[in-house]
Amino acid sequence: MSIKGRFFLDLVERTLFTYVEVVLGLMIASATTSAIDLSVAKAAAIAGIPAALAVVKGALSSMLGTPGTAAALPSGAEPRA
Repeated sequence: MSIKGRFFLDLVERTLFTYVEVVLGLMIASATTSAIDLSVAKAAAIAGIPAALAVVKGALSSMLGTPGTAAALPSGAEPRA
């Protein structure tokens, strides 16, 4: 797979997961408290903002981290214990 293809798939995966996480988080928060009253449509619309930010973050990370991916860490970077 080409570097551009890998980057695109990586970015799509991160964006979709961010979107789903935010929608589910908003629905759970809305169901557990009366302070937040969101319909599913509103939650889905609101979740678009963090998903769009995930795209921006992935694009910036590709310039700073591993080339060809949306990862912010350089290739082979190990987390410190």
